[in-house]
Amino acid sequence: MEILERLLVKNGLIFAFLVVGVIMLISFWISRHLTFRKIPGVAIAIVIGLGLAFLGEEKGIADLPFMAGMAFLGGSMLRDFSIVATAMGADLANIRKAGLAGIVALFAGVTVAFFAGLAIAFGMGYTDAVSLTTIGAGACTYIVGPVTGAALGAGSDVIAISIAAGVVKSISLTILTPLIAKKIGLDNPQAAVVFGGLLGTTSGVVAGLAATDSKLVPYGALTATFYTGLGCLLCPSLFFIIVRLIF
Repeated sequence: MEILERLLVKNGLIFAFLVVGVIMLISFWISRHLTFRKIPGVAIAIVIGLGLAFLGEEKGIADLPFMAGMAFLGGSMLRDFSIVATAMGADLANIRKAGLAGIVALFAGVTVAFFAGLAIAFGMGYTDAVSLTTIGAGACTYIVGPVTGAALGAGSDVIAISIAAGVVKSISLTILTPLIAKKIGLDNPQAAVVFGGLLGTTSGVVAGLAATDSKLVPYGALTATFYTGLGCLLCPSLFFIIVRLIF
């Protein structure tokens, strides 16, 4: 057992790929034979992954020495590389068809998410402009929240809440997207562009679209990436000025 453990620790990344492959194999088997494809295999794999994350403390399952490769495999570098590489596969012609709708979706998505988060923060008892703006920004994405909080000098507890808000949004989007895709007409590139612009959290949009139809992923990833940038631009500047005037 000691030899095996040393071998797994030494080849952590390779073992992480193996574990993910086994999870995908089991998930697609469950999807095919137990749910009769009503729940996509990727969606089941995501739920299993979220469950495994509770096995550790700080880094989830990567806290276990022989699973340390998961920290790198699921880290920000490979995540961002995958998103950029995926977005490069988008067809420019389909993006142009979304055109104005995609741009409107971006601004509407950031604005609605921000003020919804602000309303929740106010309901939690926060009344100062910095805290309200930071938590509202977190409702956009878990990246926009801490960026805004750092720019405005928010406290660490408020920044933590903003990150939590973004994480909850991302997880919810990941799980719910494949379940509601048909009902909202999310079955073509133009709809995916608008969807990514409206909801914006890149990891949630990419995972949700992957569980729905992998061909839609590049289009949702493209506008979702712009969403984060737009949120980082608007929240600590224009939105903060508006919130300070109101409160």
